[in-house]
Amino acid sequence: MAAVGEVMAGVIAPAAANPSLAVRVEAFLRRQVAAQGLRWRLWAPVAFGGGCAVYFALKEEPPAWPLVAGALAAAALRFGAGRLALARVWTLCLKLLACFALGLAVAKLRTDAVAAPIAPAMARPTVVEGWVVDVDSPGAAGPRVVIAPVRIRGLPPEATPVRLRATVRGAAPEPGQAVRLYAILNPLPAPASPGAYDFGRNAWFQGIGGVAFSIGDTRPASLPPPPWTVRAAMRVNSLRYDLAQRIVARLGERTGGVAAAMTTGHEAWLDPAQVDLMRDSGLAHILSISGLHMAVVGGFAFFLLRLLVAAWPWLALRVSGKKVAAWAGLLAVGAYLVVSGHPPPAERAAITASIAFLAILIDRQAISMHALAVAAFVVLLLQPEAIVTPGFQMSFAATAALVALVEAWPARPREISAPWPILVVQRAGAWLGMAVMASLVAGAATGPFALQHFNRTALYGLGANLAVAPLSDFLIMPALALGALLEPLGLGGPLLWLAGQGIGAMLTIGEWIAGLPGAVRTVASAPDFVLPIAFLGVLFCCLWRGPLRWLGLPLAASVMLWPRAPAPDLWIGDEGTNAAWTTVGEAVVMRPGVRQFAVDVWSRRRGLTPEGRTSEGWVCARFSCAPADAGGGPLAMWWGRRAPSREQVEALCRAAPVVSIRATVAALPPSCEGRLVLDGTDYARGGSVELWRDGPASARRWRAVWAADARGDRPWSASDDPGVSDNDG
Repeated sequence: MAAVGEVMAGVIAPAAANPSLAVRVEAFLRRQVAAQGLRWRLWAPVAFGGGCAVYFALKEEPPAWPLVAGALAAAALRFGAGRLALARVWTLCLKLLACFALGLAVAKLRTDAVAAPIAPAMARPTVVEGWVVDVDSPGAAGPRVVIAPVRIRGLPPEATPVRLRATVRGAAPEPGQAVRLYAILNPLPAPASPGAYDFGRNAWFQGIGGVAFSIGDTRPASLPPPPWTVRAAMRVNSLRYDLAQRIVARLGERTGGVAAAMTTGHEAWLDPAQVDLMRDSGLAHILSISGLHMAVVGGFAFFLLRLLVAAWPWLALRVSGKKVAAWAGLLAVGAYLVVSGHPPPAERAAITASIAFLAILIDRQAISMHALAVAAFVVLLLQPEAIVTPGFQMSFAATAALVALVEAWPARPREISAPWPILVVQRAGAWLGMAVMASLVAGAATGPFALQHFNRTALYGLGANLAVAPLSDFLIMPALALGALLEPLGLGGPLLWLAGQGIGAMLTIGEWIAGLPGAVRTVASAPDFVLPIAFLGVLFCCLWRGPLRWLGLPLAASVMLWPRAPAPDLWIGDEGTNAAWTTVGEAVVMRPGVRQFAVDVWSRRRGLTPEGRTSEGWVCARFSCAPADAGGGPLAMWWGRRAPSREQVEALCRAAPVVSIRATVAALPPSCEGRLVLDGTDYARGGSVELWRDGPASARRWRAVWAADARGDRPWSASDDPGVSDNDG
């Protein structure tokens, strides 16, 4: 028996010492799951945001009661699982399900809460009377203002939008003025092409119910006093606009326009060419108020107050300098939010910064993944529509990546005694290494969203941001904050001058980098379902603790790796006011300069370079254009508002296989047999369209994808925007 025992021990011991691969993998996975600890909670806002995203991806508007009932049922299941002490995996799944259902319900309730009338597409110009609430960023056709309409001729009070965005002629009226416009009124703008970003949805949640294009001078109006909410908004916006004017007067339009945009959010003095250069260099994010600006202003106030408290020993012994500084940071963030006009990106950044300062006040870690998760939950609870905006996606992806970098960054041992030159070199090297890694990580996290939404990548953006970051963080933003604070007293001149010097250097760097060879690369958008995959990949890399986080890297890179579908053969803008067809890597534009924004959006989305149509080989009149021979082009267009005659329609159909007519045509002549003819009825229903020529060469047919079909039947798409152009007939 002893011999048998020795033999059995010899067999069992090696087996225990060398477990099988499956056993080792199982043990590794168990250790990885156990290492997550409380990090499972971080996935709750992800599930909540997923519910919000699914709501906005629906093609038809769902009723509210099933979504609310589903959220209550999911919450009851989660509560019941906690009382029954089920396994942790089940309670976690039910928790995520409850958050997902809650996201669906909150998004629907938010949509219903902001519901307001949408302006109809009026056939003739009308008179709009209202109060100028704010000055908006200028458009291609001129200055724009936000108006609270009081009366619109032809619309009853119950159908009058709460806000209108109006393009005016001449100088923009200032906030607080009562104005009268003779303007063309349109509903919320439709996407420039099928699947493109929906600016109309964004305007819906900002309370804007339509757009107006003034065709006459802006005149004063005699109106009854507005409600107190409108008066308060106008008063604040008037102070903001006055501050922006003071800044521009001190610094000039080149640097002052940038300073005004960074301080008050007013972009009226920004040169479009200058903005393009900043975008090509990867620095355009500095021009719009976002998380970077809130972090710099709040952080500057925090460290300044903490330094002042520490410099006063009597006070430092009696109060917590850290908490006093946190209160100062909260006040600075709140004041900056008001001065900036509280656009949605600034509101989201203010919420995130406020939660960090509140964490300090309750003795919690300010910069942590849990604090970021709370901030994301609060933002989505208040603004569920943020989940589909590029600003939210990019800011939270970048912040999560930076927090993950801080968590993984090795702690530097503290020197006991070292000469100061060595300390300076060591700390400068550590700061430079951290800055490079932070820029790389943030750029990698935001890269998928920049490619998908903006279709361009600034190849030298890392170098530009490394060069500008010290200027922006330590000179421009602190000087602007203090200068804007002192400017109403007439004392902000020196600080604003200092900020202007930094802005001038920043613009010089941006212009130089944008001029380098190959500074910008245009990339076509991936299919819509790829971006959520990339978002989950980025979040998995950031939220998961341990080596398995790198499993999310291929998912995060899916926007860059996913194969692109062939570009459409033809694009026609909404209402048939412009069109373009594709050649090798280019989009040939029928009417260069008309609806240029829509042309640029579509061409970038398809990875094409827009080029104007040549004049040779075309027969064009005031309201029409057609190829002179069969090989001249695939499209003949009529963009006049009045319907063409029968003879004109016949000529268009003989000229090209596709005919676009802006007006409605009652009957088609025989020459249009076998041609694809789109008229005003089609555009009124579908908006813009993309066309592919499919099938064998002998029997090719046109396949159409309409913007309205991709957009769906939602409250903000009640009626499509037929559009207005100053070049239209």
